[in-house]
Amino acid sequence: MEMNLPRAFRRFSFTWIAAATAAATLIAAQSAWAQGTFITVASTTSTEQSGLFKEFLPAFTRATGIEARVVALGTGQALDMGRRGDADVLFVHDKVAEDKFVAEGYGVKRHEVMYNDFIIVGPKSDPARAKGNDVVAGLKAIAGARAPFASRADKSGTHAAELRYWKVAGFDMAKDKGPWYRETGSGMGPTLNTASGMGAYALTDRGTWLNFKNRGDLVILVEGDKRLFNQYGVMLVNPARHAHVKKEAGQKFIDWVVSPAGQAAIAAYKINGEQLFFPNAGSGN
Repeated sequence: MEMNLPRAFRRFSFTWIAAATAAATLIAAQSAWAQGTFITVASTTSTEQSGLFKEFLPAFTRATGIEARVVALGTGQALDMGRRGDADVLFVHDKVAEDKFVAEGYGVKRHEVMYNDFIIVGPKSDPARAKGNDVVAGLKAIAGARAPFASRADKSGTHAAELRYWKVAGFDMAKDKGPWYRETGSGMGPTLNTASGMGAYALTDRGTWLNFKNRGDLVILVEGDKRLFNQYGVMLVNPARHAHVKKEAGQKFIDWVVSPAGQAAIAAYKINGEQLFFPNAGSGN
């Protein structure tokens, strides 16, 4: 039996249903829009712990309306995130590994962004007499004295650089390390905390060091060697491998980072008047 509802009630019901449907559609659209306005950037602990992203990323969001959510890891772990498709953009510092990532089809193109340098810090008393501007001589002195050395040992860009320097110095740390060589398996900040606590030497990027507060007796002992150059690059994860990668938003991040505005934002970041990173977009590929 068909119900004979009053006409006014039927109009109210239809209006309510239409309004509810429109509201649900709007909420769904807003949710989809919100999800599309952020990207995941897998980056290094050095860019985060230096404080750069805290100052740098809000400028990107103001310019584009896109939020960049950073996952700070060692470069090796960040590249693994990219291989799995768990990030949209990589912002890292191991050119050899980055070029390999692109060559294997996991990344679209590598863009150089900025640079700073590595330094070796250690106890002010410098028991190994490592002080100078030669990274190889410094490491040889540390190993010869069996002085405590704190290594990140986390497959990060800094760790990869450290192992290259040891190799040039004549050491294979997979077999030549002893009790004096302490592997933290952690980021740059925690590794510096370890070095500070035990009076050890450590290789660090200058940016993290300048923002590091718990220095204790640590001072810069080795710096100025051209081999300590530390280049950063940015890449879009290949959407041909992972269709869910936010290609347009990720590319906007890259375009802004290498633009005059992005490069100026990088150059403007200073601690106590000292510039931490030096923009050099367009200097390589």
